[in-house]
Amino acid sequence: MTAVSNLEKAINSGQFVATGELGPPKGADLTEFKENAEGMRNHVVACNITDNQTAIVRTSSIACGATLIQMGIEPIIQITVRDRNRICIQSDVLGAYALGIRNILCIAGDHQKFGNETGSKGVYDIDSIQLLKGLKDMRDEKKFMGGDEVEGDIDYFLGAVENPFADPFEYRVTRLEKKVRAGAKFIQTQCIFDLDRFERFMELVRERGLHKKIAILGGVTPIKSLGAAKYMKNNVSGITIPDALIDRMKGAEDKKAEGLTIAVETIQRLKEIEGVAGVHIMAIAWEEKVPEIVERAGIYPPPKL
Repeated sequence: MTAVSNLEKAINSGQFVATGELGPPKGADLTEFKENAEGMRNHVVACNITDNQTAIVRTSSIACGATLIQMGIEPIIQITVRDRNRICIQSDVLGAYALGIRNILCIAGDHQKFGNETGSKGVYDIDSIQLLKGLKDMRDEKKFMGGDEVEGDIDYFLGAVENPFADPFEYRVTRLEKKVRAGAKFIQTQCIFDLDRFERFMELVRERGLHKKIAILGGVTPIKSLGAAKYMKNNVSGITIPDALIDRMKGAEDKKAEGLTIAVETIQRLKEIEGVAGVHIMAIAWEEKVPEIVERAGIYPPPKL
């Protein structure tokens, strides 16, 4: 087998890790994408590249992942089942591996009705848990989903996502357990604003011993404005924002500075929760602030591998 990913090494070291998120452009010019990646280079272990996030057409996550490889930065590519059948999925994964990509985040993908091609068909040939199991078997059993043999060795690190805030609440832990059984080794969660609810989620996770089987990276998003906070609270499914946080943003003289401070405080609190292995920082259209957040939160520099 080839060497494991740096993300896997960092997680296995037991050190608190940070990953960042990069959104590909809506065109073929990767200049800004590369600038944002360069800014995160020394502050995160790996950069997660979204795959047509919110069903809006963007440059391929695999192409962007290959670009990061050329830059010497470790990517985590997303693979959605919304856009691909199992033939395409397996082909893309092999191609990504051939390009040097070692981390794969398996997700369903936002429904196409939310994007800019609302007339497109959602594929959903398999679901995200079947995707995990299929890729695990490709890696470990040397078998494609249809049963044929995979030629040569592949050794990628598989992850998934989980939303601790969606209902029914108890089912989220059951779903996490299914993803663990299917092969996920790390989880990136939905944005965490309601820390009390997240702590209850982690209590249930620890009751089942799942924190010892998978690395949970808490999702952290800095809020730019009061309007953004209200919009997420009222319009984004699966995100819970307490009224106290809204009031705090409302009373802040400098809303952006307050949003950054809240993100820093969130990370510091997550560090104290048993079973949280790190954070995934999603500074949407604010990527240049990731280094500041990481440094202020006391998780700089990244683990030495």
